[in-house]
Amino acid sequence: MPPINTSKIDNHKPILFNLVLWAISFAILLYSFSGEGVPQQIDYIYTGCFLATIIVPVLINLYVLIPQFLKQEKYLVYCLLFIANLLLFTQLNIWFFTYLIDYLFPDYYFISYHSGTKLITLFSIFLVGTTLIKLSVDWIYYNQNENRLLKLRNQQIETQLALLRSQINPHFLFNSLNVIYSLAIENKAETQHAIVQLSDILRYVIYDSGTERVALKEEVTLLKNYIEFHQFRHQNTDNIKFHCSIDDEQYQIYPMLMLPLLENSFKYGLKSDIENPYIHIDLTLKNKNFIFSIENNYSEIHLENINHSGVGIENIKKNLGIVYPKEHQFEIDKTDDTFRVTLKLVHHEN
Repeated sequence: MPPINTSKIDNHKPILFNLVLWAISFAILLYSFSGEGVPQQIDYIYTGCFLATIIVPVLINLYVLIPQFLKQEKYLVYCLLFIANLLLFTQLNIWFFTYLIDYLFPDYYFISYHSGTKLITLFSIFLVGTTLIKLSVDWIYYNQNENRLLKLRNQQIETQLALLRSQINPHFLFNSLNVIYSLAIENKAETQHAIVQLSDILRYVIYDSGTERVALKEEVTLLKNYIEFHQFRHQNTDNIKFHCSIDDEQYQIYPMLMLPLLENSFKYGLKSDIENPYIHIDLTLKNKNFIFSIENNYSEIHLENINHSGVGIENIKKNLGIVYPKEHQFEIDKTDDTFRVTLKLVHHEN
């Protein structure tokens, strides 16, 4: 997932943020300074001047100290600079109301009722409070961006998986129709039954496999139906061995992982021109550790086709990289006359 740009988080809508922050702060200080009476003009002037001495250290803290030190995990430096910022502008507030404000507003007489300790407390409340508000707003904004990126990433994954499935289904359908065509050409009685069985297989491939996960027993049924379907054309069933040993039929697995591998074995093994072709399939599930291996023999003349076995194996690799990025092993073992693929899904305890 692409990283979130933290610089944008630190500066999202700063004008609106500060307008709301200082409007509320002004109202709170005005109420505090004017007491229970109706605020007079001098109260507005005093509050505005007092707030001006707070705004600067707060802005320094929000847009310099926090992004440059606190968020960079330089906690000691941040604390020292935070204290220095606090003490400096507290003292500047005292100097402002002692020596400068009477020159700016000679028609008014100002009396400061805040001692040094009270000013430090008041400035501390503002600095700490605005820090917490800023961090909270940044956290909310960060999570909104993260959720948006997660949704975008999920949409990209779903689109990619849909594309891969759309490549698998026509490939499977094309091969299956060839079987029906061969049966029809030979006028075999099994043609009608094969068509019905193919419709059951396609119903699963097109509709039932559209979910994120399916029970392993459904995938096993699909493999058995596919093998039986192709046995209409290959009468010698002794050369197809399917060993299945699973301890949890409801084990959830991404659909259509094994069928393309079985298709390849039929295509480059059983349906090729080699002598005594065979397919050996072994499927085991124990303690949530899944192993599927399939082996077939092939002719040297098909070596190039094996190396470029097309849609099936490439789709398997792409799908595994998406749905099992760190929980799978996919191995291809090839000799001069055998081709074996092993898929392992490893369960990691949380």
